[in-house]
Parts: sequence; structure tokens; C-alpha cells
Amino acid sequence: MFNTLRSRLLAISRPVSLTLAGALLCLNVAAILFGVFARYIAGGAPIWTDELSRFLIIATVMLAAGAVWSEGGHMRVGLLEKLLPTPFARLLNVYQWLLTLLIAAGGAWVSYRYALSVSMFTTSGLSISRTVPLLSLPVGFLLLAWHALLYGPTPLKTVEDVPCKTVEDSL
Repeated sequence: MFNTLRSRLLAISRPVSLTLAGALLCLNVAAILFGVFARYIAGGAPIWTDELSRFLIIATVMLAAGAVWSEGGHMRVGLLEKLLPTPFARLLNVYQWLLTLLIAAGGAWVSYRYALSVSMFTTSGLSISRTVPLLSLPVGFLLLAWHALLYGPTPLKTVEDVPCKTVEDSL
């Protein structure tokens, strides 16, 4: 029952994270296109477009990181897991999982503390508190920890595990 709940939560949170990241990416493209239009057609781009696009791309990556990790989409070398005997490969998977959880939780804590520490400063283009865009870092790290926790210490997917579509499959 616990595994079913865990897999259902993961199946829900992955698409939600990727959808939010996709929405931020679309917003980022719109901000960049507006900046290009304003710069080359209208004669001058507002300063906030560059700053907004920088913050949006960071938020996009941070929101998508956990979902991509749980899908096995991050670049990694899984050769050692295949060469080791099964008990040692399981131990390596547990170690990798715990290390991911520790780094994600630590990153969330450190980035949250940093985001709060710069609340008195404002951004140059958007004139908002620096805390607002920096909160995407702890949220992203927490999502990574959440996805890793739900995924568990099982082996991550590799390229061989993901079905490859060919041109014939598309037709």
C-alpha cells in the first residue's frame, strides 16, 4: 500500500512540477521576445526584461530538477551499478539516494536562509525584494528532495530503460 501511495504521489507531482516549469519557460520566452521587440522595433528595451528572464530561467530549472531526476533524465554514468554484484549495487543505490536527499535538503536550507538574508535589498530592474526570485532555489531543492524521497533507493532509469521511438513508430 505504501509503495502504491508513493508511486501515485510521484506520478502526480512530476507532471505538476514539469507543467509549472513549462509555464515559466513560456513566460521567459515571452519576456525575451518582448525585450527583443522593444529593443529593435520600439527603439529601447526596458531593463526589467533581462532581469526577469534571468530569474525565470533559474526558477524553471529548479522546478524541473526533481522531476527530471526521478525520470532518470540527468546525465550520469551508471556503468558501476551494472558491473557490481547485486548486493553492492543495491548499497550503491542507497548511498546515491541518501546523498541526493542530503544535498537537496542542505541546498534547500542554505538557499532559504540566504533568500531571507537579502530581503532588505531590491533588484535593479524589477524593484522587488531579492528574496522573491531567490525563493525559487529552496522550493526547487525541496521538490528535488520530495521527488527523491518518493522515488526511493531504487536504481534510476537509464537510456536503455526508456523506450526509444523510431521514425516508423511516429508514422
